Amino acid sequence: MDIGIYQSAASLSALERWQDAVAQNITSGQVTGYRKRTVEFSTQTAGQWQLDANSSSGDATVPAIFPKATNGISFTSGETQPTGRDLDVAIQGDGFFEVQRPDGSHAYTRSGEFSIRPDHTLVNTAGGLVLSDGGSPIVLQPEGGKVTINADGSIVQGSTTVGRIAVQNFADKSQLVPIAGGLFVASSGATATPVPKPTILQGYLEGSNVAPLREMVNLVLISRAYDANQRVITNTDDQMQKTLTALG
Repeated sequence: MDIGIYQSAASLSALERWQDAVAQNITSGQVTGYRKRTVEFSTQTAGQWQLDANSSSGDATVPAIFPKATNGISFTSGETQPTGRDLDVAIQGDGFFEVQRPDGSHAYTRSGEFSIRPDHTLVNTAGGLVLSDGGSPIVLQPEGGKVTINADGSIVQGSTTVGRIAVQNFADKSQLVPIAGGLFVASSGATATPVPKPTILQGYLEGSNVAPLREMVNLVLISRAYDANQRVITNTDDQMQKTLTALG
């Protein structure tokens, strides 16, 4: 067995996972509040490789090391841009808005692009109910009136406070599972805790934390590394074929 072929094959698999993450970042880079998918590379051992097939000595073996790719998420903040809309809000610092999805489950997002349903309930772009710090949907007054959202998340319509937007956080963000639309759901056992003193900006939205140019550079690096590993496999296979032919 030529360990180089297996190592190169493992490298190709790791590069494919990186390419998938980069492709998703490029595709979703314009989604409000999207968080960049990352890949971390490490190595793992898988038994021993015997350097000399004719030797029975343990000194003739070395660990067989293979590359390993682990997917993750970057939770660094994206750039905040002014929109001028009263129902656009952005969180400064840690935390997530909490929304109730149509199936009743809760999700968390950095996207504060909200609107009002015909029944005057505050919803996000996917139609999820924006929840208050008491865990209930936020319903604005039927008669309308200018909406003011204060830095602590409280919503004032006219002279009446109609609710306070919940801002939740997680001690271990690795327990958040990404789903479509820049949303996250908490894995089993993960507990959301209210941010005691959130800072919310009205009339702003937080963009994704994807740097498109960096992702395009990554695609070039992936392509070159992929080609290099394919050449290793091809060359090694050719050498083995020549050896077998020479030995008859």
